Amino acid sequence: MELNDGVFNKIEKKTHVSKENIINIASKLNEGNMKDPETLSGIIQELSSLTGKKVSKEKEDKIIELIVNDKVPKNLDNMI
Repeated sequence: MELNDGVFNKIEKKTHVSKENIINIASKLNEGNMKDPETLSGIIQELSSLTGKKVSKEKEDKIIELIVNDKVPKNLDNMI
């Protein structure tokens, strides 16, 4: 799936995370194991830092559980 700049602009406007950072994180996700809690924890912490939003350990665990159990929406538009 190829994303156009409009999608990146929407994400950047909402999260203040640049296109380059998004691509960097996506690359890490491609290289890593999406079912590995340690990999996911690192990505969540990086996103937390980039966006300036604190993520509690409880919330991080819930996010990891949803991803590992395939309960995340598959349609990117639903997430934006």
